[in-house]
Amino acid sequence: MAPDRRAAGLAGEEVTARPAGAGSFRLESTAFANGQPIPAKHTADGRDVSPPLAWSGAPAAARAFALVCEDPDAPRGTWVHWVVYDLPSSVEKLPEGVAPAPKLPDGGAQGKNDFGRLGWGGPAPPSGTHRYFFRLYACDGLLRLPSGASAPELRRAMEGRVVATAELMGTYSR
Repeated sequence: MAPDRRAAGLAGEEVTARPAGAGSFRLESTAFANGQPIPAKHTADGRDVSPPLAWSGAPAAARAFALVCEDPDAPRGTWVHWVVYDLPSSVEKLPEGVAPAPKLPDGGAQGKNDFGRLGWGGPAPPSGTHRYFFRLYACDGLLRLPSGASAPELRRAMEGRVVATAELMGTYSR
């Protein structure tokens, strides 16, 4: 087995991850390409619906997924826009417009974002161009956090449980 490595974690912190293989675990969206602008309909300037996401190439050891979207360019420090966890390993996508419900139809739960709400809270930068990192964590099992957990609670629960990560970054400007 390859040695553990430190993966980019929530709010700039690190979580332990074991590599899945060079470039094999991927996170994508049909709404925007990596490094490209997020369409306005997925932001506070539009309908503020979550973008569609799909992933592939998860390692065999993945038993559950967790997702966090955050903006490291926010004026007061990294701002969390979405927290999702305990998605079963059979789930390979999140549709556009995931409802802000505690539990998801295919399994999994949503946590609170930094707007203080469950579910997606779209980009709303005060000015300039901000980057939004969607990080998908393949975990070795369910984390069993209650609905409404915060990003720091998720980070603590994932410590030592992440087997791979995939990342997608979009931008938004005002």
